[in-house]
Order: sequence, then structure tokens, then C-alpha cells
Amino acid sequence: MQHAPAPSNEHFRTVFILSASILIVVMNTTMFNIALPNILKDFSLQPSEGAWIVSGYSIVLAICTITYTRLSDYYPIRTLLSIGILIFSLSSVLGFFADSYLWLLSARLCQASGAAAIPGLSMVFAGRYIPITRRGSAFALIASATSLGFGLGPVAGGVITDYLDWNYLFIVTVMVFLVIPVLYRFMPKESAEKGQFDLAGALLSGTSATMFLLYISTFISLYLLGGLISAALLWWRVNRTVAPFIQPELVLNRPYRRIVLMSYIGFTLHFAVLFLMPIMLEQVYDKGAATIGFIIFPGAILSAVAAIYVGRLIDAYGNLRVLYLAHGLLMISALIFFFFAGLSPYMIMTAYMFTSFGFSSLSSSSTNEISRILPSAQIGTGIGLKQQIHFIGSATGSVVAGILLELNKQPYTAADFRIPFGLLIVLMAASSSILFLYSKKVKEIANVQ
Repeated sequence: MQHAPAPSNEHFRTVFILSASILIVVMNTTMFNIALPNILKDFSLQPSEGAWIVSGYSIVLAICTITYTRLSDYYPIRTLLSIGILIFSLSSVLGFFADSYLWLLSARLCQASGAAAIPGLSMVFAGRYIPITRRGSAFALIASATSLGFGLGPVAGGVITDYLDWNYLFIVTVMVFLVIPVLYRFMPKESAEKGQFDLAGALLSGTSATMFLLYISTFISLYLLGGLISAALLWWRVNRTVAPFIQPELVLNRPYRRIVLMSYIGFTLHFAVLFLMPIMLEQVYDKGAATIGFIIFPGAILSAVAAIYVGRLIDAYGNLRVLYLAHGLLMISALIFFFFAGLSPYMIMTAYMFTSFGFSSLSSSSTNEISRILPSAQIGTGIGLKQQIHFIGSATGSVVAGILLELNKQPYTAADFRIPFGLLIVLMAASSSILFLYSKKVKEIANVQ
């Protein structure tokens, strides 16, 4: 694509506008986490069934995010963002009138198909137009908006669910429509480039992700077989197409794979926590939706404020140190959840403060590291694929947490959450091992140079 302006600090203000859009998209996810206990009651659903309201949303995000970022190689970013926001807004109107589980789920999936444009393309914009010296701050600002969304979502979702109804959650998300004229004023103009979009590769990528997630939630072997077949066909396709949907160089890039795997584990942990907390607070501590939102809120606000300083740390000291900081914070949160969540709701509040801060640090530093190690021609697809893996992790976290929780019968006790919270410790131990191997390789390369 012919990009008009070169990277410049002048484009930093555009990151603020995009971050506002991300804030609403993330709020849309966490608002429904808080409303989940009410939705389960309204439609007489099991936790694993209700989890699809969250994880199904994440699956569509995973499929569509990389599609939008790949299309950014051919079409202007602001055009793709406008299309996504329009779809997201219209789907929110549809969801407001939902009076059945199928209708609600359909509205959520349609929302996701539009929302997918916003986080991925915002990352691509920052990687493409913000100079490397300030790119860490840009990614941290996006992570800060994400954290703030995680904090405001539960509060807004709790208050709206308690005093109105969960249908009204859809009204909040319509507001993102107001961003479209602002984008056209401040975003740089780009010219479209002729090229052949690999539609077959996109369909195979989406099919693979969906099949694997269906297998995780149902353990039906047919889904696993379908996922393996579609993944094999995708790999065959990308190696025999001039402009493949996923560049094979990315898949073969070991440092890139390790960063993406760490990000996947981080998202799995975070969304498992977001799924479990409202249910535990409601069933063990008898808290209402609004109270649950206010318990989650401090952690997200702390993370949103701290993310600005995380960006400065990244620019000053590099990504590796912040990655180690993130892993330390997430491990502490996992340990607090496992050992102390059953003692008091305030321990849950404390644990989530570490979770949210660690998650935003991991998200911003890992994305900035990818923009550093990949050539410019691969940054768009690389970030898009990373975002896709993020959302697969989001769906995995919700579904697996629901399955582990259902090993016990309702109403749940504090002891019933020990196994799901124990999984968090295992996840962070695995991710820490991957980080150690990655940093060791980075130091070896630096010593050679």
C-alpha cells in the first residue's frame, strides 16, 4: 500500500482516538461477564453454555481480527475501521431487542465481526505510523484503554443489570458510532493497492480456530479432526500462494512464536479470571452485579494509570524487563486467587489488581517486541495473527474455566474454585519458562553481534 505520511509523533493523537474506541469494545466484553449470572438464570443455562456468550464473541473476534489487519495491506485503515464500527453499532441495536438465548448469541457474534476491526487495526496503525522511540508509549496507551475498559465494563454492566436489564448493555456500545467522523478528520489518508486477497486462506484460518475451540469446549473428537484437517490445508495453502493469508515466514519464526504463545497464555488466564470472579462473588459471597463491578473496578483503574508508566519503562529499558515484570505480577495474582480468594471478596479485589496490571504490561510489551523483531512488511500480519491468538486465548480461558467449575454442582462453594484457580498457577509457570528461553536466545544473539 502507498502510505502517505511517514512515521511521526504527530500521529500520536490518533492513537488517543483509537484508544477511545478500544475502550468501548473492551467494555462490551466485560459488561456481559458481569451480567452472565443473570443471563444464566433468565435462559436456564449451564455455565459452559453461558460461556459461549463470551467465548463465541472471542472466536469471531479471532477470525475477523486477522482478516481486517490483512486487508489493511490493500485498503485504507480508516475505511476498514469505519466499516467495522458501523457493523458493531448496528449489531448493538439488534441485541437490545434480544428476548432469547439464540437471538442474544447472534447479536453478540455480529457485534464481534465489527468490533474485530478496532483493536487489531489500532495496533497496526501504531506499528506503522508511530516512530520506534515512542512506539512503546503508544502500545501502552492502547493497553491502558484496554485496562480501563476492563474496569469500567464491570461497573457499568453491574449498575445497568441491577437497575435496568442486561439488554440495555447494548445501548452503551452504540456510542462508538460517534468515532467515525473523528477518524476521517485525523487519520492519515492512504491509497488502496491492487492485490488478490486470499479468501480461501482466511476461511481455512477461521475454520481451524473454530474447530479447535469447539473441541476444547465439548471434547468431541470430530471437531479435533476437523481442526487438524483445516490447519493442514491452511499450511498447504500458504506455501503455494503468492500472497497467502498468513505468511509462512511468521509461523517458522521461533522468537515470534514464543511471544505469541506467551500472549495466548496471558489472555487465557485473564479471561478465566474474568469468567470466574463474577460467579464466585455471586454464589459464594452473595454479591449483586453492581457490587461485583465495583470490586473489579480498582484493579483495572490501577492498571490503566500504571500503563502510561509501563510505556515509559518500555521505551527506557526495553521489552524484556517489562515482560519479566508482567509475569511476576500475574504469578502473584494466581497465587492469591488460589490460596486466599475463599477468605474474603477483598482478596479477590487485591488479586485482580495484580492480574490487570500484569496483563496490560504483558500486552503492551509483547506487541512492541513483535514490532521490533519483524520486518516492516510483516508487522501488519504479525500483529493481526497475534491478535487472533489473543482472542482464541480469551475463548479458551472462559470455556476451560466453565468446564472445570462444572466438575462440581451448584450452588458452588469456595472450595469448588480451587481447581480452576490452580490452573492459573500452571499457566504462569509454563509462560515463565517460555520467557526464559526467549530471553536467553535474545542475549545469545546480542553477544554474537
